[in-house]
Amino acid sequence: MDLKEVVAINLRRLRHAKEMTQEELAERAGLSARYLGGMERADVSASVTVLGRVADALEVEAAELVRATASKNRKRAEPQSPA
Repeated sequence: MDLKEVVAINLRRLRHAKEMTQEELAERAGLSARYLGGMERADVSASVTVLGRVADALEVEAAELVRATASKNRKRAEPQSPA
């Protein structure tokens, strides 16, 4: 999964968690709703400046937007440490 897709997934998840519409978030971040929608569809590669503005509008650290989460399958495949 590329970084645009990671950002798209995290952005949508965080926006829904805050119960915000794309329009509300876009206004808070000083972006157009169309641009924000492009970010959520992974059609747009946002600059670090834009990622920072979106993170501020969501009241989260910018790292939350780019942090990839391990899939369930990868977690199961990881070796267990000895007890």
